Formats: sequence, structure tokens, C-alpha cells
Amino acid sequence: MTPHHTTAPTRRGAPRGGGAAVTWDQARATAHAAVQPLPAATLDAGDALGHALAAPLAALTDLPPFDTSAMDGWAVAGPGPWRLEDRTLLAGTRPAPLRPGTAAPIATGARLPAGATAVLRRERGETDPATGTLHDRSAAPGAASGTDIRTQGHECRTGDPLLPAGATVTPAVLGLAAAAGHDRFTVRRRPTVELLVLGDELLTSGLPGDGRVRDALGPLLPPWLRALGAEVIGHHRVPDAATPLTEAVRRSPADVLVTTGSTAAGPVDFLHQALRAAGAELLVDSVAVRPGHPMLLAALPATGTRPARHLVGLPGNPLAAVAGLVTLAAPLLGRLAGRTPAGPHRARAAAALPGHPADTRLVPVRRTEDGVSPLPYDGPAMLRGLARADHLAVLPPGGVTEGEYVTVLPLPSA
Repeated sequence: MTPHHTTAPTRRGAPRGGGAAVTWDQARATAHAAVQPLPAATLDAGDALGHALAAPLAALTDLPPFDTSAMDGWAVAGPGPWRLEDRTLLAGTRPAPLRPGTAAPIATGARLPAGATAVLRRERGETDPATGTLHDRSAAPGAASGTDIRTQGHECRTGDPLLPAGATVTPAVLGLAAAAGHDRFTVRRRPTVELLVLGDELLTSGLPGDGRVRDALGPLLPPWLRALGAEVIGHHRVPDAATPLTEAVRRSPADVLVTTGSTAAGPVDFLHQALRAAGAELLVDSVAVRPGHPMLLAALPATGTRPARHLVGLPGNPLAAVAGLVTLAAPLLGRLAGRTPAGPHRARAAAALPGHPADTRLVPVRRTEDGVSPLPYDGPAMLRGLARADHLAVLPPGGVTEGEYVTVLPLPSA
């Protein structure tokens, strides 16, 4: 199979399916167009994190729902000085009206009483215990600022659109939705993914030796797939043999099956054979991109009660596998999950970024004050550069010179 580690060189060979390599842009467009968003479901807020909204999110209430104090201080009615009332206005209560010419201490977030015309900040106020009055120390006599009131509906009004369909439910979205009155969300179901890691040479613990190497993709891919919107329902090792791989492909219940290695034409590369046995249609069979040229995307037919599924075949070399992930898996999973695409973006090259003579090249880069800078150790079998990167630069054939703008893809941060 194609190597699946961090030291050996990439094994080359024409894809066993014999298809012509498509461009990087064509591959991503094909993956996006291959599927439709999954059905919508209504989930409690606590279960919706990471899902994409299936419908726009609208406010169910004004925000704030009533006038509140933005600062600790005093609610005042009319010009000062003010007679102090013997009460304190706290959050969570509905206060009685404030009489003209009076003031009452108020806490941040407390509802303003009817009759209040301003909030006087604590640091600006001075009380006179002898007379029971409040004075404004920093303004002209009789003045008080109204800027420390959060007015009803300042952030939004009932029915205002807050977020469009396709937005991902993040912790901030959970907070906004709760403030706006939502207890449940209408979201897209997350696509299920099963990961098959191929390679008899792979170790899951200990030091490499005697021709065996550590599995780098088993730890790397599941969290990355979850960051792309997937629900990883299985992660299995499969030996380098045609029968177990064919059976694993046939019986997988996942919406998307992701495999590592076996995408080229080596002596133990059986993925194309397994796909033919499963009646799959090859949608992408190699991409003009480096690293990751022998990646593939296949449509698996519906069988019995099981609907049609898709398989993303990643090369076995670690950085090449990441290239396949961002090229094919990301647009496929994003469309299934109903997510609005977050990129790619454009950034200035802080240094020359050499490209491949004929193909797109994906290289790990890191943002600096001067733009994106290349990182060393960017070979197909290496992860050292990727571990320090925050983006992948998408280089056209020939690369870019210092100062030119280049397309960049953000990498998951956690």
C-alpha cells in the first residue's frame, strides 16, 4: 500500500482505476456537488453544538428585553441633585417606578424602573448622608448621562434574523440563541464517518523498528473529521488484503467511509478492486495536486435498506493524506452537514513559495506580521511542518513570489 508514516518516500504509480487526474479546483467542486445536505432535525441546545443551522435563526424576543443598567451606580429621575430612596435595584426583579427628583442604587444588569431618565456611574456619584441626597461630581449641576443604559431592543428586535442557515452552532451561538429565547435548534444531521486505516506495517504504540512504523493518521484524522462537521462512528485497522477491505467497505453503515492508503497501484493496493466489487462509481480518481496525487472519491450504490454512500480514499503518506482530506473530504462533509463554507481566503506571501511545475501544490504555512511564511519539513511523508502550521497555502503551478497573494486554507486549532 502507499506508505502511511513519516519517514519513507512516496511510492508512485498510476491509479489502478486508470482515470485522468483532475485539477484541484475540479476535485473540490466534484466533491461538493456529489451530495445534498442531510435531513434536518430539531435538537435541544445542549445537543446542537457543532451542527449547522438548517433554517435561519431569528430572535424570539427583544435584546435586551427591557431597559437595563450598563453600570453599577444609581438610577436617577430628572435633573439632580436627587433624593435617595431607601431601596436597591437588583437584577431579576421588576422595580416600582422611580419618582421625579429621586435616585436609587442600581446593579449592572438590573431593570430600570419606570420614570428613570439616566444612570449615574458609581465613580461619578457622591452621597450626602446628612441630607440623604446624591450629587454628580463630574458634570454640570443638574446633568446626568444616559449612555449607561442598555435600551430595550438595542441589539435586536423580536423577529430580527440573527444567523443564516448554514451557520455552525458554536459556543457563542448557543449563548446568543439562549439570550434570544431559544431552547431548541433546527439543524442538519451530522454526517457519520467510519475511518479504515490500512497497513500491516503500522504500530499503535512504542517505537518503530524491524520494518514497522507508527500510525500517524489514526490519531490525526478523527479530530480533524469532527472539526469538518462529521460524527466519527468507527475507527478500524484493516489488513493489507483484498477480502477484508472489500468486506469492510460493503458493511460500513456510515454516510462517508474514509480510508488511508491503497489508492495507488502497489502490490498490496486493493482499494480499486474493493470498489469494483462493491459496484462503486469513481467520481475522482487522482488529482493534479502535490502531495496527494493518488486520492480518490467514489459513490457506493444503495443496497437493500441502506442508502447510497461515499468513500474518500486518502493516500497513506501523512501530509498527502491531509491534502486529500482538505481537497475531497472537506467539501463533501461540509455539504452533507449543510455548513456554509468558511474559506478559502487570500493572504500575502511573506517569502517565495515554490510550486510544482504542472500541478497545484499544498504547503504548510504560518501567518506572520508580513503574511504567510513557509515551514520546513513539508514532504509527503512529513508532519513536522504541518504541526507548526496554521494554514495550508494552495500554490498554482510554478508557485508564487514574495509579496504575491495566495489562497490559504485554515487548519483546525483544536
